[in-house]
Amino acid sequence: MPYAEFDDVRLHIRQQGSGPVALFIHGFPLDSTMWIEQVAALSDKRRCVAVDLRGFGRSSPVNGEPLTMERHAADLAGVLDIISVEQADIVGHSMGGYVALAFADNYPERMRSLSLVDTRAGADTDEGKKGRDAMAERVLSDGRAALAVSMQQALLSSNASSRARARLRTMIENCPYETILGALAGMRDRPDRSSVLESIDVPATVLVGEYDTVTPPDSVTAMAEAISDATLTKIPDAGHLAPIEQPHAVSAALTSLFQRT
Repeated sequence: MPYAEFDDVRLHIRQQGSGPVALFIHGFPLDSTMWIEQVAALSDKRRCVAVDLRGFGRSSPVNGEPLTMERHAADLAGVLDIISVEQADIVGHSMGGYVALAFADNYPERMRSLSLVDTRAGADTDEGKKGRDAMAERVLSDGRAALAVSMQQALLSSNASSRARARLRTMIENCPYETILGALAGMRDRPDRSSVLESIDVPATVLVGEYDTVTPPDSVTAMAEAISDATLTKIPDAGHLAPIEQPHAVSAALTSLFQRT
């Protein structure tokens, strides 16, 4: 089943493996293909389900209105309903981590475990909000290719492979402008969910690239410490896109978490 269709949306999903479901949530402005190595590597342990969020990848298009983290979380709950699954291991990267925390806030009973990858729990600062708006204006004036170049510098480590750079550019340059605008507005306006961390009562892990400058390792330590049963893993030789730059290390960390559930 390549699609989950319900209410007003049709979400594309990639599935591989069998057993308990692991639900993978991509970052911005990416899609489910960022997880292809993890889906393949973990399919002997989990039924891996990687979703193209609303507006992204091969899912239903959007019109540029804000794509809230709560809307995405509700969509993911809808996916679990469609595939007849009560609980899942929730894995979220960057913006997908914001969505994962919205899911933890609104559907805590549906989580078996939680993995937060290169992300944060806090809201945007005033400066960060202005940066989101400025990015929206830049992408409309300069185009997605220019956005891909700037994000390549921000998201990848300086020694990232040509393969990683190509993956990133493909995803960004295929992302609709309306989706980019909606996602930026949704991230800008998301609430602070730091308090949600203390309520998480399932096994969890926090992963961060050694050279991540967007959510630096030092900044995520408190996030791991706030969760009662969480581990913190620094992924060597990776920037903000650890799942793409160091897929084997990320898969190994997720395997360790799954063994605890």
